[in-house]
Formats: sequence, structure tokens, C-alpha cells
Amino acid sequence: MASTEVNQMLAAAAAACEDKKAEDIRILKLDPSESGLTDYFLICSGNNDRQNVAITDEIEIRLKREFGMYPNSVEGRRQGEWVLMDYVDFIVHVFSTEKRAFYGLERLRKTATTLSIDDLNAEIEKQIEQAKGRSARKSVKKAVVKKAVAKKTMVKKATTVTKKAVVKKSSKKVVKKAVTAEKAKSK
Repeated sequence: MASTEVNQMLAAAAAACEDKKAEDIRILKLDPSESGLTDYFLICSGNNDRQNVAITDEIEIRLKREFGMYPNSVEGRRQGEWVLMDYVDFIVHVFSTEKRAFYGLERLRKTATTLSIDDLNAEIEKQIEQAKGRSARKSVKKAVVKKAVAKKTMVKKATTVTKKAVVKKSSKKVVKKAVTAEKAKSK
């Protein structure tokens, strides 16, 4: 399962595609047993080569600004017909309409499940809620542990204070006896 940050980056990349008027935006969640390469494909189309380059530029700028993340590699930017951006956990494919129909990545990845942007956002929210639940449970455990440690500390302090009081009382008695014995000898 991809991390929350990966899903947020993927959602930001899809939003960048939408902002630059990319067409037919699809997110494919790849089957892990079939693809050890990456977790997701983000596939979209532009109307011409310039738009494809503008889409990839917007994705790169947004992910750099919001997450400090650069693509591992970018292929095909000069031609613009098919631009591939590798972000390790997901790969962005920006096609011209003709190249997308010719290569048909969706057809080649039959075991992949198609996610909508709404599905992706719902998954992000679910992961955030789970993380909040885990952190709440951890903080409750920490509070219980702190309470137990505080009790032990209080018991130790009370024991120490009691011991000191006993030592003081017994030392006072010893001193009194010694003083009384000294007075008796001097008489």
C-alpha cells in the first residue's frame, strides 16, 4: 500500500494535469505481483506537443514546490508526443491523442485497477484518519506509562522520605543517649 505522501503527490500531479486542460486523465493502480516497477501510472493526453510539455512542466513545478520532489528521470520532453516522468512510486505518461491510441497502456495493463481522483482523495483521507487513530492510541499509551512512572516515583520518594525520617529519629535517639551517657560519666 502506498504511503499517504505518495498518494498526495499523485493527487497534486493529477490536479496539475487538470489545470493545464489535459484530457482523459486516468490513474492506474498497478498489481504489485505484476509490476515491481512502480505503484501507479498517471496517464493523460494533450491536444498538441506544446500542451504536453506545458502539462509536464506544471507537474514538475507543483511537486517541486509542494513536496520538494523532482522526477528521477524525464523522457521525451523534446519531442513532446509521449513524455514520461518517473517519480519512482508513480510514473506520469503524457501522450498526444494519436500516440495514446497507438500504444494503449491501459490495454497492456489489464490487471491494473482504474482510480478516479475522488477515489484517490478518499484513500488519502482514510490513511490520514488511520494515522490520527494510531497517534491517539500512542498518546494514550504514553499517558498511561507516564502515570505509572509518576506513581512509582511518588512511592519511591515517599519511601525515601519515610526512611530519612526514621533515620533522623533514630539518630536523634542515639545522640540523646550519647549526650546522657556523657553527662552521667562527667558526674
